[in-house]
Amino acid sequence: MKDVFCMIIAGEIPSAKVYEDDEVLAFLDISQATKGHTLVVPKEHYENFLECPKELMNKVMDVAQRIGNAQKKALGASGVNILTNVGESAGQTVKHFHVHVMPRFNDYKDGLEIIMKEQDDAKKDLAGLAQKISSEIK
Repeated sequence: MKDVFCMIIAGEIPSAKVYEDDEVLAFLDISQATKGHTLVVPKEHYENFLECPKELMNKVMDVAQRIGNAQKKALGASGVNILTNVGESAGQTVKHFHVHVMPRFNDYKDGLEIIMKEQDDAKKDLAGLAQKISSEIK
């Protein structure tokens, strides 16, 4: 079954394209959490960032970086958030790897709020936690 991004890539659903080459498509997010909010997707389907081959993931991130720079120039953005979600618990709603490139503006109240709250219980054994993660890196 095709997801919505596969249908956009196939031209079955219209989109406001920002960038396209043989491997990557970037288009404005229909939801526009911030003015100029762009999605960058590989044309080949991979469920998420963790499943995408490194070379293609690097290409997607290169395009995301170029779009972020273009948003700063074209829209006068003062900053940019780059975000990808992996899995439902992380907020992934479309199971097709994609990167959000969201320009931010000093004087503009947008629909994006990212809050990172320190978790005391997570700090109890940083050395043990680091070892656990590090032992699984391939």
